[in-house]
Parts: sequence; C-alpha cells; structure tokens
Amino acid sequence: MITSVLVANRGEIACRVFRTCRQWGIRTIAVHSDADANALHAREADAAVRLPGASPADTYLRGDLIVKAAVAAGADAVHPGYGFLSENADFARAVRDAGLVWIGPPPEAVEAMASKTRAKELMGIAPLTDPADVTEADLPVLVKAAAGGGGRGMRVVRDLADLDAALTAARAEATSAFGDGEVFVEPYLENGRHVEVQILADTHGTVWALGTRDCSLQRRHQKVIEEAPAPGLTPELHDLAVRAARAVDYVGAGTVEFLVADGRAHFLEMNTRLQVEHPVTEAVFGIDLVALQLRVAEGHALEADPPRARGHAVEARLYAEDPASGWAPQTGRLHRLAVPDGIRLDTGYTDGDDIGVHYDPMLAKAVAHAPTRAEAVRRLAGALERAVIHGPVTNRDLLVRSLRHEEFTSGRMDTGFYDRHLTDLTRSAPDPLAPLAAALADASTRTGRFGGWRNLPSGPQVKRYAVAGEEHEVRYHHTRTGLTAEGVHVVRADPGLVVLETDGVQRRFDIARYGDRVHVNATALTALPRFPDPATQHAPGSLLAPMPGTVVRVAEGLTEGSTVQAGQPLLWLEAMKMEHRITAPVTGKLTALPVGVGRQVEMGALLAVVESD
Repeated sequence: MITSVLVANRGEIACRVFRTCRQWGIRTIAVHSDADANALHAREADAAVRLPGASPADTYLRGDLIVKAAVAAGADAVHPGYGFLSENADFARAVRDAGLVWIGPPPEAVEAMASKTRAKELMGIAPLTDPADVTEADLPVLVKAAAGGGGRGMRVVRDLADLDAALTAARAEATSAFGDGEVFVEPYLENGRHVEVQILADTHGTVWALGTRDCSLQRRHQKVIEEAPAPGLTPELHDLAVRAARAVDYVGAGTVEFLVADGRAHFLEMNTRLQVEHPVTEAVFGIDLVALQLRVAEGHALEADPPRARGHAVEARLYAEDPASGWAPQTGRLHRLAVPDGIRLDTGYTDGDDIGVHYDPMLAKAVAHAPTRAEAVRRLAGALERAVIHGPVTNRDLLVRSLRHEEFTSGRMDTGFYDRHLTDLTRSAPDPLAPLAAALADASTRTGRFGGWRNLPSGPQVKRYAVAGEEHEVRYHHTRTGLTAEGVHVVRADPGLVVLETDGVQRRFDIARYGDRVHVNATALTALPRFPDPATQHAPGSLLAPMPGTVVRVAEGLTEGSTVQAGQPLLWLEAMKMEHRITAPVTGKLTALPVGVGRQVEMGALLAVVESD
C-alpha cells in the first residue's frame, strides 16, 4: 500500500495530485527548483526537497536528482505529472530500480508510445522523419518534437526556405522542455478537429475508454479550451484508442489523440500520462483519475465496465499572456485570483505569488459542468467574466469571447479557429467608465468624500490612464457636495468602491490598486504620470523586449551598422520555455545592438534599434 508520494513536477499538476493524496491519507513530497522555493506546490506538501538551479535542464529534467530526493524523503512512490519527465522511459526505470512504485505505465509502454515517431510506426503510419525528403508538394508540413507535448517544439512550415530555421528552433525548444531534441516532419492537416480519448488500464487486462474530448481551440499548438464529450462525434474512436493501449500492454492513465478531418480520424500520438485537460473527463464521469492511478499502481482491478457519462464539461486555461501581442507571456505579482462558486479551479498559484520567467505561464484551469453543453459553456463564460484576476495581463477576455463565439457555441470549431478570429477576439473594448471610476476612487483617498472643493470656479482635475495599450484622459471636479463629472452622477466614491449613474441606471465599480496598476471590475488600467519621464523615451525604431527572458541566439553576422530587411530575424529571446523571434520592423540600418547571447533582459529592455531607410 502506498503511504507517501513524491510528485516529480511543479505548479498546478503537483497541487492537483497532492489534493487527492491528502484525501487518501497519503503523505506528500514536493521537489522544487530555486525559482520555485516559495511556490504553492512546495508550500502545500508535507515535505519538500530542493533541486539546485532554476532552469528545467538543471532541475525538473534531472531524473537522477529526483530519484535521490524520493529516496531521501522516504517516498513509496513517484507520480510524474505531465510534461518534463512524465514520458521518459529511462526515468520510469530509474524509479523502479530504486525500489519505488512508478505511478504510470510500464517503461516499455512509455518507450513504445512516448516517441511520436515510434508510436506512428506501431500504428502503421510512417512519418517523414528526414527533412531532406520534404518537397514543395508536401507543404505545408509540421515540424514536431518526438518527445513531450504541450505545443513545445512544433513549427508549421509553408515555405521550404523556412524549414531549416524551423528545425533549429524546434530542436532547441524540445531540448529545453523535455531534454530530448529529436524532431520529425509530417504532413500538416489544416483546420481539422483535435479529438482525444481518455483511457485507463489495469494490470488485470481491463481497459476503459472514458469518452472523447475536443481540444480544437489552440494557440501555438497548445490547447486553450477543452470539453467532454467532443460534440457531434460517435464512439468509434474508442475502439482505436483501446487497440493502441492493448498493442503495448498499457497500464494506468493515458490519452490517444486524433485529428478528425474530412470525415476521417488520423492518429496523432498516444500520451502516456495524465493530460492537462483531465478534469473535464472527471466531471463527466464522476471520477478522480489520480485516485484511480493510485489504485492501479497498487495492483487493484478496475470494474469490468467504466461508469456512465453524465452531462457536459468545459475547461478553459487561464494564462498570464497577452494574446493581442503575439501571445507574449507576462510576469509579475498575482495579487488576487478567485472565481464564483460552482466552478472548479485547478491552480499552482495563490494570492500574492509571483509569476516568473522560467516556466509555462498557465495560471489556472477553470472547469464548468452542467447537464447540457450550452449550459456548461454559458456557466463557464459567465464565471470567467466575473472572476477577480488582479495582476499581469491574462487571456481572460479572449476566453470569454471564444466561449461566446457562434462558431464555438454551435460546435463547428476546428484548429484554425484563432487563425481566423484572433483579431476580432482581441479587439480592445474596455469599459468607457472604468478610467473615470479609477480617478474618482483615487481622488477620494486624497481629499475625503467631500473635501477639496473651492469657492471660486476652477478647471477640472485631469487624470490619464493606459487601457489595453491606449491612453484615456478623464476630468472631474471637486465641489461643495463632493466629486462630480460631466455626463454622470457620482452616487458614491470611495477608495474601493465607486457607484456611477447614467441615464437612470446605477453601475457599481470595485476598485483595487497596486502601485500604478488599477483594476476596475474586469478592466486593468495603468495610471500614467502627469509629466512623462524623458529617461523612458526611446529612439524611433527601438525594439524592446516583449517579456523578461534570455537572449539565446543572434542572427549570424549581425553587428551594429548591418543592413537589415523588414521582417528579418535579428535575435531570439527565450521565456517560459518558448522561443520568441525578434524581427526588424522596417528595412534599414541596425544602429544599436546592446545585447548578446546569454544576456538576461527585463520586459521593456532595449534589444536593438533599426533606423529606417
């Protein structure tokens, strides 16, 4: 019987596994990098072991250090979570060789399916493994990491001239995320549906197929919104998934993924681990997949038939990122995160935690379950809209608009959804009264509710705010009766609450301020100084770091004085396990290049200056 579990992972999935372990009376053990020393998963565990360093390669990808930590902490078993070493057969063997229980499939099954190239061969599908085989007729193709998942190490190539660069970037990204730089090339099927089947198998020959999930809404090949069951599909995929599991004598939880296009299901891969989106299956089937993983690892048999599915569940991944700026990840303090009752929130953060640069920017997963799909979608969209999220920029507005988009509500979405609709979904639509509410709340802290008025007429007070990249100026007056503003009636103005009335309708604005950052209901604003600081001004053509990160590559031969073409890659910035390409905005001369390979930069740091011709 398992009495203590070490989770060889971090963040949300570690906290998720710990939750079930606590319910079962199992002792929990965390591992953490130096960057995660104060992370929620390290604080929640009964014991925690430090992995010296910050990068994944030095910490969460060091199987030897994790096994050593498990033995030192007295763990009975190791749960790999997802990502990192979760699909590494050598790590699974090392855990077993140390006398520990591996809460996952046999290393042989991991080995057979964890490499996407070998998995395809097992299923009778031959990928184009040699880039030299790719011709114009094959385009578009997908460069894909052989190990891992989560969209890491993937690039779509539509022009043969871009293939070498895509291979280089994919290998670097895969090595950073999974410790394995193997990549392959396969045909890229445009605008199909990404559908998967959850399986669970025991050591007694029983294999459950726990319904389908649709994961078609993706950015950078990483899922954003998932649901179960996949709308409009029949259960034929269950048989294919069970066949894949039996082909490798699978044990434990796993997922078989397909791309459904032109009425056909194309096998993509088998993930030999728990998936990020497993909560929607749990909600529909009324089960705890982590608890079932523990039971299977202890040798217990599953029931002959899986439980019945009930209702519909939808999950949205909340990321600290700016979808309108190329999905740029964001960092900083998460001051507050809360969703309405009735919504499941799986997260690796709590109020006051810092979001750093070293790992994936996912803050949480919000899950709604209801008797019908329409009810579940409506419930989740409404909950996200009312959620309190104070901190860095997030994709919350994108999620709400996606869930309410006609293409999604009608179940007609595919993997090209964001390619078609991103511009509309990220179009700025801030509340026009939010800047005024922020200004009135600020004024109430400095003058009191009825202070600051003058007997003689005077000009209005002026405040400026940046909202979604645009500047807004608001004006208000101090009068004998309090604060006033043209066109609205100020019912109440306190530091944390402003009530405004327009056309006989009163609206309530909850205010929270953190330095120069102000949150007014769901709108985030930045208070601007009255007089701009000249030191913060940059020359025309300046390229600034869109996020904190490390310069990992500079274009070959690039120096100050080089002539560059518009769109030409200048350097590559790595942040949160993704490479971000910085390109020349115009054709001209590179007049400044103050950074080099290995340089760590903060968001807004000057990377280069290109002077236009």
